[in-house]
Amino acid sequence: MRARDVLAGEDAVKAGGVRYLPRLDCQTDDEYAAYKERASFFNATARTADGFVGLIFRREPTFKIPEKTTGVGRALAAFLEDANMLGNSLHSYAKDVVREVMTVGRAGSLVDWEDEMEHRAYAVLYQAEQIINWQTQRVNGRNVLTLVVLREVVAGVSGDGFKVDDHEQLRVLRLVKNSNDASDWIYHVEIWRPKQNRTKKTNRTEWERVETRMPLRLGKPLSLIPFVFHGSRNCQECIDKLPLADIIAVNLDHYRLNADYKHGLHFTALPTAWVSGFDKASELRIGSSTAWVAETPGATAGFLEFTGQGLTTFERAMDRDERLMAVLGSRMLEPQKRAVETADAIELRQSGENSVLSGVSLSVSDSITQILRWVYWWNSTEELTVALGDERIMAQLNLDFTTRGMSSTELTAVVSAWQAGAISRESMFELLRRGEVLPAGRTNEEEAKLVGNKHRVTESAEKTK
Repeated sequence: MRARDVLAGEDAVKAGGVRYLPRLDCQTDDEYAAYKERASFFNATARTADGFVGLIFRREPTFKIPEKTTGVGRALAAFLEDANMLGNSLHSYAKDVVREVMTVGRAGSLVDWEDEMEHRAYAVLYQAEQIINWQTQRVNGRNVLTLVVLREVVAGVSGDGFKVDDHEQLRVLRLVKNSNDASDWIYHVEIWRPKQNRTKKTNRTEWERVETRMPLRLGKPLSLIPFVFHGSRNCQECIDKLPLADIIAVNLDHYRLNADYKHGLHFTALPTAWVSGFDKASELRIGSSTAWVAETPGATAGFLEFTGQGLTTFERAMDRDERLMAVLGSRMLEPQKRAVETADAIELRQSGENSVLSGVSLSVSDSITQILRWVYWWNSTEELTVALGDERIMAQLNLDFTTRGMSSTELTAVVSAWQAGAISRESMFELLRRGEVLPAGRTNEEEAKLVGNKHRVTESAEKTK
């Protein structure tokens, strides 16, 4: 909840009230509302999260699937174009997964089969709050999921079409023993909804099972739950630490300091007029066209102004929090240095946040690969998804977060290695593409064709001469 509110911005943080901004002593409701309203929330966390996602997808992810000449290849190609049957490509789906993992450190995907209209596999993304329960058990020599409980909101429309009537339900993915064979396990799906006649004695919601399904593949029930966890460190069911947890804590501390700073400014920043020896009943107006005249000898007037160091302490504390958030998160929040830095110095300075990005990128690459294996499995005759290795199915997100391209020395070394037969032409093209020498949208075959056309044009020009 804290991560969601901070990333949502100032309105969500202020709506949290005393959860994020405690009251001062003896503050009334009106005073606290004004105290909270004067504060401003500097959302460094959201900027950091957006920057991290942008760095990971600065380059196109790589998906390895079979050739489209096979039925499985065509099915996977269609899945790459529309992963969730909502028009989102697998690239866009992976970006949503990375954003969820970067935000709260956790998400999940259910790979299901649509058997009514399109007859195809698709993925459904669940947020961390929707995965409310899970269990693992040792089955046939492996630790596998035996229970996953998912909270869903089913949209419904009233009869006139002008009102949305949403209702909550639980989707229970359960692995149960086969009654005919104790060593065999079968995948069941149960749908639970709140009872209509809710008891008034207790405030608890009572649920009832309204539907039970047993998905089939090739006429046989599934022996595993087709659910994949996404995490910041691995794709297991264990809960990982939020990648931005430290930045969120400092960001909220900065918000509280800002509230105290603005509270102090409100009462001390404006000079206050004072007089001595004037008639109490007289009206004194401030302005260049008004003069204050007193008949009392020794009457004086002046302004009260704050000259202490109290507010400066708040300023220094907020500056320290901003620098700390820059160190913990992203250098994008840090003011740019005027001095010239070498590329190696910049890369070394960014190594801390790159390690976090690398962990998230590798973890999500692994989980997206598992989704592709499930889709492959749905469209094939393989017994288990573990039999599908990286040589057939693989997803790889970007791991190069530096903004500098390939130097002339590195470019020469790559071409020389290809000419010497140390690497293949495809490897050379891939290295040039990673070094931002070749455009990301051009395939190796298209590049080779362009190189061949250029050579033919050159030979034709020499013959003409």
